[in-house]
Formats: sequence, structure tokens, C-alpha cells
Amino acid sequence: MKVLPFTMLVPDDKSVITEHVNLPFFYQYLHRHDEWQLTWVKKGEGTLIAGNNMHSFRSGDLFLIGANLPHLFKSNPEYFTDEDKNIEACSLYFNPSGVLGGLFNLPEMSMISAFLKNNKHGFKIPSAYTDQVIAKVIQVHEATGTDVLFNLINLLNSLHSIKDQVIPLCSQLYSSDLSETEGIRLSNIINYIMRNYNNQIALEDIANAAYMTPQAFCRYFKKHTGHTFVSFLNEVRINDACKSLIAGKKTDCISGVAYKAGFNSITNFNRVFKNIIGQSPRAYVDAYNNVSKVNRLSA
Repeated sequence: MKVLPFTMLVPDDKSVITEHVNLPFFYQYLHRHDEWQLTWVKKGEGTLIAGNNMHSFRSGDLFLIGANLPHLFKSNPEYFTDEDKNIEACSLYFNPSGVLGGLFNLPEMSMISAFLKNNKHGFKIPSAYTDQVIAKVIQVHEATGTDVLFNLINLLNSLHSIKDQVIPLCSQLYSSDLSETEGIRLSNIINYIMRNYNNQIALEDIANAAYMTPQAFCRYFKKHTGHTFVSFLNEVRINDACKSLIAGKKTDCISGVAYKAGFNSITNFNRVFKNIIGQSPRAYVDAYNNVSKVNRLSA
């Protein structure tokens, strides 16, 4: 199975594709495909860009990504420089509107079909349910013949049972209607931001990288992401800062985390952090530490 930007080549002899990857870093281009994708991150840390939203990911996380949703698992920067770092992931791909259409059109599948339709962009599986879902992902991976379909239905039933607990990947209002050419163009823009966010990026710099005037770039970026360039850049930086703050490195002070993430003012960092996260960096760290302490005591 070869994944190209916005295109997936599907084997003719399979209705459910299973994939296991062990690489230095995740596939680094924004892409989409007709298939739904369920990915279990066995090893690795970074940022998942899904539609017009971002989510941190770490080892053990599970994501169901909707059909045709532009997405990118962006590994942390150290995965591109440290030879000892690597990622590992298991994924399933299935298309209810393609070769599996006959199955999903059965009356008995109406509840599952409606569930997928109501969660068209996909979601993150809450950590409380990852172990049970991972076990069912493994069953699909290891199955052959008709057992693949039986185990897939069993997996989808498990996801449906926790439908009120899942975390949407992006807003229902987001539109993923992009041509392949526009998808590649947007992929290049986002990759530029992800490579350079911890440095100062002027609007003129990113516009030049996209071969557009600043005014045209602003309109284009807002139209396809729902964000202004500055708001998207700030979310990328705050996402990086959150990961650094909870990484447990006692040598990392808040100001150091702010400058590492690309902010040149601690005052601006605190303001943006609170606007996006809803609390100050210190309160965020304290809340995380308190939850971690409770989890250790209850273990």
C-alpha cells in the first residue's frame, strides 16, 4: 500500500487494509483518502493536524480519522535529528462507501452507518477505552478471510458503545472539499509552518513560500483552515509548549518553554496560552501534576 498526497492505492483483493509501520518519523505530508483510518500510535510523540484542528499525540493514543479529512501526523522535531528515535503505529483502512458499501447498506448496519455519518470527521478515543479498542484492532490485524469483517464489525460496535465519550477531531462545520492540487499546496504551507514555528515567521516569509502575495495568502489560508495565519501559528506553538510543560523536565522553566516554542515575549506567551488553553501555564502544569498524582495513588 503506497500513500500519496490525497490518494491511496488500494489492493484489489482486500476490503479492509491493515498496516504496521516502524519508521524514523511519520509520513510528513498532509494527505487524505476515501478510506476511514483508525490509527494506534504504539510509539511516538507529535502533533496530529486534522482538518482545521490540532491534537497532541503520544504513545498509546488512538484516532479514528474520517474519510477525506486532510490529516498529518507530524512527529516532534527531535525525530528528524535523533537516530535513536523512531515511531511505530498500527492502522486500519476501510471504505463504507466503496467495496464495503453492500455490507454497510444492510439494515443491521444502520446504527453503525449513522454513527459514522454523525462523526464524519472522526475522533480521538478517550484513554479510558484505549485498551479495549486496541485489543479489537489487533484482532482485525491478525484475522484472515471472513473473520476480518466479523472483527471489524465488532470493533465498530465497541466504538459505537462509547459514542458519547469520544473527542471530535474537528468541528462538524469544517469542509474537507479540496482538490488534490489545493491539498498539495496547503500541505506545503503547513509543512513550512511545522518546520519553522519555533523561529520568527513573518507573513511575507510564509506568503513567499506559497508563491502568493500576503493579502492573497491570508484569504487562502483562512478559507481552507478556518484560522488566520497568526491564530494557527499560535496554536501550533502553544501545542508544543503544552508538551514541553508536562514532559517532566525540571530544568525547563516556563520562560524557557515559551522561547523554545517561538514566542519572544513571556507576557505575550502567557496571554496567548490563557486564550487558547483557558488557564495560565502555571495552572496548567499544576492541574496536570494533580491528575497524575491522583492516578498514581489510585493505581
